[in-house]
Amino acid sequence: MTIIGIAGGTGSGKTTVVRKIAEALPPHCVTVVPLDSYYNDTSHMTEEERHAINFDHPDAFDWKLLGKHINDLRNGKAVEQPTYSYIKCNRLPETIHVEPKPVIIVEGIMTLINKKLRDLMDLKIFVDTDSDERLIRNIQRDVVERGRTVNMVVERYLDVLKPMHEQFIEPTKRYADIIIPQGGENLKGIGILCKYIEGIAGKVKSGT
Repeated sequence: MTIIGIAGGTGSGKTTVVRKIAEALPPHCVTVVPLDSYYNDTSHMTEEERHAINFDHPDAFDWKLLGKHINDLRNGKAVEQPTYSYIKCNRLPETIHVEPKPVIIVEGIMTLINKKLRDLMDLKIFVDTDSDERLIRNIQRDVVERGRTVNMVVERYLDVLKPMHEQFIEPTKRYADIIIPQGGENLKGIGILCKYIEGIAGKVKSGT
């Protein structure tokens, strides 16, 4: 089994890179574990307290549960992945049944910040994209998917996303084995990465 960590700022193109990797590998070969599914359970909080959470801080994530699930998958055990609502700022009662597969991709803004999680990874990738481009993508996504206004997105970017990116996300670039500049638009870089991962996955599958 190969475990790949993919990190990068919000709107950097991580999802595109993950999709390209999945498309390059044989069907049913990849399991994607999104960090976004592992925000802390906030059921004990009031609605006001939930909406005040800084979701771009490392403390917002349930690292213990994520680490357990990645370990379980590595050991051939299926897991029940949590689901999260950005509208309610809390976990949903539903879970997603995830089976272990030859390639496990852990994807999220701070995938490389937790040392215990990094130590489980065979390959660490950082998707690097210009800050202006990331802001545009944030506006496009959050207005449609998360019910926010443009002003809300821009204000959140300046007050939270930008400083948190500079403090916590950007520094994790140094842990990456591979950096993909220009995010999901770097087709050549992604192509080379996919070929490399195909080689790793092939060796794992053949037992060499």
